[in-house]
Amino acid sequence: MKSDRSTPTMTRRGLLGAALAAGVVLAAEAAPVGAWAADGDVTLSANGVSALASIGGRIAIRDGQATVRSAGSKFQIKDSATGIHLSTGGTPSLVTLADGTPAIRVDYTMPAAAGAVAVHALVTVSTDHVHLSWHVTGPATLVPDGFLFSRAIQNPTEADAYVAITEWVRDDDGGVPYETTLGVAHASTWGTRHGMFLLERSRQAWTNATWIHAPGTTQADGSHLSEADFFFTTRRPSATASIGTSRELGVEIWTDRPFNIWETPGAAMTVNVQVANGSPSARDVALSWWVKDFDGHELAEATVTATVAATSTWEHTFTVAAPANGIALAEVTARSGTDEAFARTNLAVLGPHTYRAGASSMFGMANYPWLQVPSATALLDLWQKVGVNRVRIAYDGGPGLPPSAFDARGMRHNIELQPTLDVTDEVAARWAAANTDKAIAAGADYFEVGNELNRPFNTGVAAQAYIDKALRPVRDRLTATGSGLKLLNNGLAGMDEPWVENFIAGGGWDLIDGFAYHPGRGNVTPDHIPAPGDWDAGAHGAYWNFLGGLRKLQALMAQHGRKDIWLTEAYACTRPNAWWNDTYRQAAENVFLTLAIAKAEGITGVLWYQFHDSVLGMPQVADPGNVEYHFGLMNRDISPKPSLLAYATAARAFDEATPLGWLAFPDPQTKGLLFDTPDGQAAVLWNRADGYTLNTGHDPAGWHFPAPEVWVDHWPTKTPMTVPTTGATLRQLDCIGRPTTIQAPGNRATVVLDGAPRLFTGVDLTTALAD
Repeated sequence: MKSDRSTPTMTRRGLLGAALAAGVVLAAEAAPVGAWAADGDVTLSANGVSALASIGGRIAIRDGQATVRSAGSKFQIKDSATGIHLSTGGTPSLVTLADGTPAIRVDYTMPAAAGAVAVHALVTVSTDHVHLSWHVTGPATLVPDGFLFSRAIQNPTEADAYVAITEWVRDDDGGVPYETTLGVAHASTWGTRHGMFLLERSRQAWTNATWIHAPGTTQADGSHLSEADFFFTTRRPSATASIGTSRELGVEIWTDRPFNIWETPGAAMTVNVQVANGSPSARDVALSWWVKDFDGHELAEATVTATVAATSTWEHTFTVAAPANGIALAEVTARSGTDEAFARTNLAVLGPHTYRAGASSMFGMANYPWLQVPSATALLDLWQKVGVNRVRIAYDGGPGLPPSAFDARGMRHNIELQPTLDVTDEVAARWAAANTDKAIAAGADYFEVGNELNRPFNTGVAAQAYIDKALRPVRDRLTATGSGLKLLNNGLAGMDEPWVENFIAGGGWDLIDGFAYHPGRGNVTPDHIPAPGDWDAGAHGAYWNFLGGLRKLQALMAQHGRKDIWLTEAYACTRPNAWWNDTYRQAAENVFLTLAIAKAEGITGVLWYQFHDSVLGMPQVADPGNVEYHFGLMNRDISPKPSLLAYATAARAFDEATPLGWLAFPDPQTKGLLFDTPDGQAAVLWNRADGYTLNTGHDPAGWHFPAPEVWVDHWPTKTPMTVPTTGATLRQLDCIGRPTTIQAPGNRATVVLDGAPRLFTGVDLTTALAD
C-alpha cells in the first residue's frame, strides 16, 4: 500500500494528443501526394513513403523504394458485454477529406457477434509520414482502452523498442521540475533507417510483434477515435516526435555510459544533447547548461549558439569532471526567442565494492527486474554493485528474469504469488497445490503467500479468510511434499496490529516461518513513533510510519514468539512537489536511515520497492501525478537518484556489520545506532531538534508542496557534539557515501549533527549504549 493514491493535476505545455487532434503533423508537404487505384488496391504516395491498402483490410507502409516495412490487416475492439472482436476483412477506397486532402478509407468487416459496431480507417501521407486513424461506432458497452491494430514489421535488423516521449516542465505552483508524457513510440530499425509508430498512449504489456495497443478517445458524438503516426527517420525518437508534431523546440540529454554512472573520480563525463527544431523555418538557438553537485556547487556552466535548420536537429556534447564521490544534476536549456525547452539527468560516481555477507545479506529488491535497460546483464551488474543480493519474485515463466539468472550470480530469490480469498475450499486447495509446486520448482528460499491482503486496513477482518483460503492450504501442501521451503504471510500494507492479533488467534502464527509487512511511511522520518492513540489508517494517517510499526510488531512477538522479520516492500517515494512524499534529498536520507534501523533491529530481509521509476506495463512513460510511479531508486531515464547511492552506502557500510544497539545521549534529541564492523566501531548519528515531520507549512487541504532542489539543506538546526574515538581521526560518510575526515586530538572529535543521518567510523561509544 502506498498510502496516498490521489492524482494531482499537473501543468504541461501541450500534449501529443492535442497536436494530433488538431492535425498538426510536419511542415506542409512541398510535393504533391500521389493517389491511384488498381485491381482492388489503393495507394497514396509522398516523398519517401507510400501507403498501400488492399481488399481484406491490409494496410502496408512502404519506404521510398517501395519496400514494405510494416503491414497489418485487422483492428480489434473490446466490448464489456460481448468481449473481444477482430475484424474479418475490409474494403479500401480512395476518398477526399473535407480539407481537400487525399486519403485511403478502409471499411472493416466486423463479426456478427460484435453487434452493431462499425469501424473504418483513414490513412493520409506526407513526407516520410503516414497518419492512421480508426473510427469506431457502437454500443455504450464498448471499451476504447481495449482497442488494438495489427501490424508486422518486415525484416527489421534489431528488435523493436518501446520508447516513451517526454517533456520536462516547471511547476506553475513552485517546486522542482518534472517530466510529463508526450506520447509513446514503437520504434523499428532497418540498418541506419528507422520507423516509428507514435501514439498518445500505448501499453507495452498489450503490444507484441503482431498488435499495437491503440486506445481510443471518446468523441462528442459518442464515437471513438484511435490514432497513430508512422515516421521514417534517421533521428532519435524524441526529436522525431518534436519535428513530426511541429513543436517549436525539443531537447534531449543522455550519456553513453550505462545508467550515467562512472567509477573513477575526476573522469571526464561526456554528456550528449540533441535540440530539435520542429518549426518550418530555421531558428537561432542558444543552448545553455549547468551541472551541480549534491550541495549545489557548480561543476560546469556554459552557453553555445547555433542556427538549427527547419525540421532538423542540432547535436552537441560537453564534458564535466566527475566529482570525487556522489551525484551531480545536469540541466540543459534550449532557447529561441520566447520559446524554451529543457531537460535534466543525473550523473554519478560509484566505485566497485566486494560484498562478503553472502546469503546473510538483508539487502534485496521487492520487484522482479522488469525494466532491463540497457540490458539484463547491465542491470544485474548494477544490482550487485549497489549490494542487492535477493529478489522477491523469480520463477520460470514468470515476469522478470528466471531463477537461473540469479543462481548464476550467487543471488538469492524468493517468490510471491497472489491467492484469491472469496473462493471455495476446493478452488483454494487447487491454487495452493499448483503454486506451492511452482515455488518449490523455482528453488525459492521463502514463499510469500500473497500481497497486501489485509484490507480494510487496521480492522483485522480479513485475517481468518486468509488463513483458511490461502495460508493453511499452502502449508498442508508443503507438508505433503516434504519440502523445506519456508513460508511468509502475505506482506501486510502497514503494520496492521488488529490483523496480526486475529491472525494469531486464528492459528496463523504457527503456519509461518517469518513475518512479512510493508512499513509504509508518509511525511515523517523513519525513526518517528506515533503516539499510542494516533494510528489512523487513512490516506494521510499516522498508521503509515516505519519505526512505530516495527515496535508494535516486536511487542506482539514478545508475547507470541519470535519470527524472522521481512520488510518485503520498503520505500521512499519522490512524487514531485507533494508534501506527503519525500523530496529527492529527503529520500536519500531516509533510504539510508531506514536501512540502518533495519540492520540495527535485526531485520532478516529488506526488499526495496522498487528499482526504477515507472509503472509496470508502461515502462518509462512519465506519469507525474501517479504516486505509484515514483518509488524507484532510479529515474525514468535510468539515471540514478541520490536514493541509489544511499542504498549502496548502507549496503556497503552494513554488509558485515554486527548491531550493538541504540545509543542514548544527554541531549534527548540526539539519536544513534552503534555497530561493530571490520573497520571498528561505527555509529549512525543524527539529531531531531527540527522534529520528525517533513514538508511542513503546506496547505492541509491540498497535495502540493513546493519541494526545494536536491542541494537545499532542509535542516536549519546544527548541533555540535563531542564524540570519543579510538584514534586520532574520525571518518564521516554522508547518506550518499561522501567521506570526510575529522581530526580527533586526544581521541575526541567534534561533529555537527542535524536531521540527516551520517555514519561515523572509528568511534568509541560502547558506554553510550542504551539499556
